Amino acid sequence: MANVDQKYYLAIDIGASSGRHIIGTEKNGRITLKEIYRFKNGMDEVEGELVWDTERLFSEILKGIALCIEKYKKIESLAIDTWGVDYALLEGDKLIPPVYAYRSSRTKEAIEEVHKRIPLDRIYELTGEQYQPFNTVYQLYADKMSGRLDKATDFLMIPEYFNYLLTGRKVKEYTNATTGAFVNAETYEYDMEIIGKLALPVNLFQGLHGAGEIIGDLRPDLQRMVGGNIPVKLCASHDTACAFEAVDFDDDSVIISSGTWSLVGVKIPVAETSERSLKLNFANEGGIGYFRYLKNVMGMWIINSLSKELKVPVVEAVEMARKSTYRRIFDVNHESLIAPKSMKHAIENLVNERLSTEALFNSAMHSLASSYSKTVREIQETIGKPVKKIYIVGGGAKNNYLNELTEAYCGKIVVAVPIEATAMGNIKTQMMGEKEVESYKL
Repeated sequence: MANVDQKYYLAIDIGASSGRHIIGTEKNGRITLKEIYRFKNGMDEVEGELVWDTERLFSEILKGIALCIEKYKKIESLAIDTWGVDYALLEGDKLIPPVYAYRSSRTKEAIEEVHKRIPLDRIYELTGEQYQPFNTVYQLYADKMSGRLDKATDFLMIPEYFNYLLTGRKVKEYTNATTGAFVNAETYEYDMEIIGKLALPVNLFQGLHGAGEIIGDLRPDLQRMVGGNIPVKLCASHDTACAFEAVDFDDDSVIISSGTWSLVGVKIPVAETSERSLKLNFANEGGIGYFRYLKNVMGMWIINSLSKELKVPVVEAVEMARKSTYRRIFDVNHESLIAPKSMKHAIENLVNERLSTEALFNSAMHSLASSYSKTVREIQETIGKPVKKIYIVGGGAKNNYLNELTEAYCGKIVVAVPIEATAMGNIKTQMMGEKEVESYKL
């Protein structure tokens, strides 16, 4: 039974492969987490494009909320975090389907057209956002080119869309917006130069709100469906923003948020938008009072894709990799690995040879660790900041072999913190304004 003297908060943390409903409670400045419900996620292929089944995901959100209310009765608030860049288009209160997934290839023509109107270096100077072919700026322009924007009254990032379905209110959140290359790094608002040069509808870009704000109560019909009400709040709704809030780390440390993507970076007070940063393709993503200066590394997507394709559980794959002597390094961020039909064949094409299962997994592990090392060196050289430790959070922190390789390749102390980092940060940002809560104690 829940303790009536404690306050409970619900983090709904949805990643590219799964979603979780996690209850957090605080006592003496420490937060503890308990998973209540977990469900699968993944992209579907529809007419040759990769999309998200948001209807199914929303039904899973409601199932989890109902279970949490049944168990805890009174929950102070809930907040939703997801991956960045993707969004739903609406015409009034109606979805304009489909909801495209970032691994879709639909932006190829749009990228060229965007850069004709505003060069990449100018976008970076204004926003500090790294170039990714799936950035929201390219996706929205692809929608303009296809005519999908003609009737659109709103675009809501994925967590904002689910918040709207829960409450009926359309509220845009800052941290997730910064992943799309639309938010000015000095004003913290949508950049009108970019929007104007691309001739995008200005009405789509409402003001941005911050973590901790209350959106509203669950819709009355949903309250009846799930058995009660939980006020809906904004957290730092980009999952990486949550992960960076989860753990306090020293100024001489780098954090790797290890999941489907590995986000390797540091906190800085002012965006670093130099020509060198652009060349190295670092992002300056919005945090709570700071920027996350980081780079996306393809991450556990590679390992998990191999695991699924070869029908080898990840735990077994790690042990198989340990026994292999094959250590060929490939570029884990190569575009051929974004959404291959076969991850095995894509890697074999990069190394130009056929590999055993053990060699595939070991090559992937070494390549990830090597990429982490390269990124850490680039951070040190670009911002002039020495790095002594690397903190690894998220699901990938449980991969002891990869942690060992990361320590060896980087030549730094690695501290693995195998907590639900995004859920921890989600809960912490819900508590903002109520009381100061210490970060997870190492």
